[in-house]
Amino acid sequence: MTTENRSLYSQLPATDRLLRDPLFSPLLTRFGHSRVVDILRQLLDEAREAIRENHMLPDWCDDWLNAASERLALDEQSALRPVFNLSGTVLHSNLGRALQSESAIEAVAQVMRSPVTLEYDLDGAGRGHRDRALAALLCRITGAEDACIVNNNAAAVLLMLAATAPGKEVVVSRGELVEIGGAFRIPDVMRQAGCILHEIGTTNRTHPKDYRNAVNVNTGLLMKVHTSNYSIQGFTTSVDEATLAELGRELDIPVVADLGSGTLVDLSEYGLPKEPTPQEMIAAGVSLVSFSGDKLLGGPQAGSANVSLSRAFSSIRSNARCASTK
Repeated sequence: MTTENRSLYSQLPATDRLLRDPLFSPLLTRFGHSRVVDILRQLLDEAREAIRENHMLPDWCDDWLNAASERLALDEQSALRPVFNLSGTVLHSNLGRALQSESAIEAVAQVMRSPVTLEYDLDGAGRGHRDRALAALLCRITGAEDACIVNNNAAAVLLMLAATAPGKEVVVSRGELVEIGGAFRIPDVMRQAGCILHEIGTTNRTHPKDYRNAVNVNTGLLMKVHTSNYSIQGFTTSVDEATLAELGRELDIPVVADLGSGTLVDLSEYGLPKEPTPQEMIAAGVSLVSFSGDKLLGGPQAGSANVSLSRAFSSIRSNARCASTK
């Protein structure tokens, strides 16, 4: 250690001396002893690093009270801060996605001001289930027999696979093995759910016969994944959900569909590209449909699994309901 550095180190105050300084009393009262100590130790570590690297003290060492106050105030700021979305992407995942309508904001604020029947059944005068109110609305809108709401669509996909086909093969087109933001990949989710991925077809072409030929005694599901964040164009062929549902009925194998972004209205009526809706999938006979509850719906971040419980799929209803409870 050089003489110059030794001199600089000697100018650093002890944490205890700063804490005993009456000028620090307001900080201790506002932020608490532990938090102030942590900040002072951080500042001391940074000062020592500056001495080692630059052989000088940081400018703020002239006023430790102000340096600590600014750092504490900065740490107190919310991590969620308002910004302008100038990215060109309207529903930006990193910027909160869909904005809430004023009526939705008012409704949320209202239920936060008083106790509500979150898990209480007024008619039965006993405990209820927190999903029931929203599930009933989703069923009314989509035509599903049941529904559940979880953190996001990735969670919905994981739960419906884990609840319906653990240890079983799930047949899916190679061209639908998508990856979205946050490293969510269909093959990875399959493994986490305890399912065996059985990919069929090629990147650009998959036919009904590919699904039929893949079915064996260990087949648990036929799966369709909507590629909502990219498209393959040109020499392509794919099997739509209605055709796959018909094949599932013939082979007595449940069909599940991941719609990704999700929408409850026909966007083509507003001059936008058409996206498949849960209503269409359920009407076509798809057994279980998952989609985002916020991107195109304008709600808080959520995912939904809508269930059309019929045929052989009804036998796994209890498992799906249990595993899907958040």
